[in-house]
Amino acid sequence: MLHLLLVVAQLADSLPTVSLDQAIERAARLDPAYVSALGQVDNAAWARRAARLAFILPSVELSADATAYSSPYFNPGTGLEATHAYTARVTASYEIFSVSKLTALAATDATHEAAAAGELEQRFQTAMATEADYYSVLANQELLRVAAERLRRAREQLAVTRARVLHGVAVQSDSLQAALEETRAEIDSARQGVSLVVARLQLGRRVGVAGPVAAQPLDTLPAPRLPLTLEDAVSMALHEGPRYRLVRADERAASATLAGLRGTYLPTLDLTAANQEFDSRFYPGARNLSSLTLTVRLPIWTGGDREVAVSEARVNRDVTRAVREDAERAARRDVTEAYETYSTARDNYVQSIRALATAAENFRVQDERYRAGASTIIELVDAQVQLTQAGSDVVQTRYAARLALAGLEAILGRRLLGNER
Repeated sequence: MLHLLLVVAQLADSLPTVSLDQAIERAARLDPAYVSALGQVDNAAWARRAARLAFILPSVELSADATAYSSPYFNPGTGLEATHAYTARVTASYEIFSVSKLTALAATDATHEAAAAGELEQRFQTAMATEADYYSVLANQELLRVAAERLRRAREQLAVTRARVLHGVAVQSDSLQAALEETRAEIDSARQGVSLVVARLQLGRRVGVAGPVAAQPLDTLPAPRLPLTLEDAVSMALHEGPRYRLVRADERAASATLAGLRGTYLPTLDLTAANQEFDSRFYPGARNLSSLTLTVRLPIWTGGDREVAVSEARVNRDVTRAVREDAERAARRDVTEAYETYSTARDNYVQSIRALATAAENFRVQDERYRAGASTIIELVDAQVQLTQAGSDVVQTRYAARLALAGLEAILGRRLLGNER
């Protein structure tokens, strides 16, 4: 078992190491969910550009065709008979009036805002997942140290107990209890060693390394108080939180889409300019013909397609509204949970440090009393287990506070403590 612990410790010295900031930065470039969210921002930006350009630029199309006839044919473009006809044309079309064009601008603006909010939300989700993997490495390192200390103490206890049994001042069951504690400590150490190896591999996967990666240690200072009250946090989440911005933008986009589809019941006004070249050979140049066309369209009946589209858009608008209202109602609950989880974890860390000091003193006293014959091996083993548990609690509450902070920041969409992390 000691050999395994030495191997794990030596392996850490040869592993690539990343800081927390480096891990978050690298994970953002690799996480498929974040890459997808970033791509959605680009897609939405292009859709918004297209909607805006529709007010400035016409649609332009170039085309050409060639036709071969079985017998001479009167070409209306050239006014001559020929067996071949070639036509080249350029067409520019501008939509002068269309409700859908107006609503598309509002819809694409809302979609772009939703994509930006989604990107921010996913960035914090990716950061939180990265922090969880990073803290898992550090926590398992420290838990392995706690397990190694337990194993060392168990072996010392076993040696003392055997000596006392040999001198007739303790019974055989004392050495059996000490041997049982040593076995349990070995099992715990092996389990923690495996957990550390797996945690390092997961961190490596997160930062794009096909192998284990070590994490740079962080400070062990108590977590600071949050720089805002619970009410401030709730207000900030509702106004700036990416989740709430996203659902509001989704509702606006759905409303704009519905308005655009309802606008299809109104006429549209198009202006089309075209220039055509006709000839019996390529490139056509025998005759040039230009045209300017003003078109008014008013669909009367489209087989029910328009009505179905309006109904679907209305349902989608109602759903997005319900989602937005539900998210806003849940804001206080979600923020309160994250806020109080951090505050509780912060207080628990301070309490766990005190508990560790108490458990260490209790173990020292029980160890001395057992050596003096004033207590039983059961009391000593119990003190040993309590000390190990107290050490584990310190590690777990420390990183629980950090992870709770990451969860609150993901809801608010901003860092709260900056470099104090």
